[in-house]
Amino acid sequence: MNSRKTALVTGSSRGIGAAIAKRLAKDGFNVAVNCSSENSAKDRGSLVVKECKNFGVQAECFVADVSKYDQCSNMVDSIIKKFDSIDVLVNNAGIIRDSLLIRMSEENFDLVTQINYKSVFNMTKLVGKLMMKQKSGRIVNVSSVAGISGNIGQFNYSASKAGIIGMTKTAAKELGLRGILVNAVAPGCIETDMTDGLSEDLKEKIKAQISIKRLGNPSEVAGVVSFLCGPDSSYINGQVIVVDGCLAI
Repeated sequence: MNSRKTALVTGSSRGIGAAIAKRLAKDGFNVAVNCSSENSAKDRGSLVVKECKNFGVQAECFVADVSKYDQCSNMVDSIIKKFDSIDVLVNNAGIIRDSLLIRMSEENFDLVTQINYKSVFNMTKLVGKLMMKQKSGRIVNVSSVAGISGNIGQFNYSASKAGIIGMTKTAAKELGLRGILVNAVAPGCIETDMTDGLSEDLKEKIKAQISIKRLGNPSEVAGVVSFLCGPDSSYINGQVIVVDGCLAI
């Protein structure tokens, strides 16, 4: 039996997910890193696993497309065999396919909502059952300020992230009865692969709207997730913590 608690972070081969995985490893959790494909597992996922292990914990990469229920179920079974329990679930997996509404394809709407939104249902249902038996657990969902205030060109993304907020609040009410706390973080503009594609001019315009005049760092989001998974957040449930440098106000 493993004496350490285990954290599962979906979409954790890069960006915010990777930062969260490494921060939870630093906090002493064994970490299940999730990648969507074998290629990403061999490339980025293996590096995240190595960095997690540097903190003296166990870590392993598990391949699953979290928009597919069967793949999620198989992954959860594999993680239990490896680590015995799942004590923390971070639903982080997400993509963007930006376009104005009238130009957006049905395919890109469905793809974004399946990966960003359906995955939270899949994972929360499967891991929630385990946590109910344990009578303890923490679930943190990664939403976005786009899910709170909307964003031009992100009809699909904003819809998926707004839906995550609704699921967070409902799950908090249902699972809180069994000692499981469910919260969300809503990052603003964070420096990741997603923002690397933005022009410098657009980045400067975004910074001008932020009171502290810079983009966020993935580690700053990871720090909030760490708090929500730790002992000092034991009376916080059903909340959405915005991490945006005052962009959305």
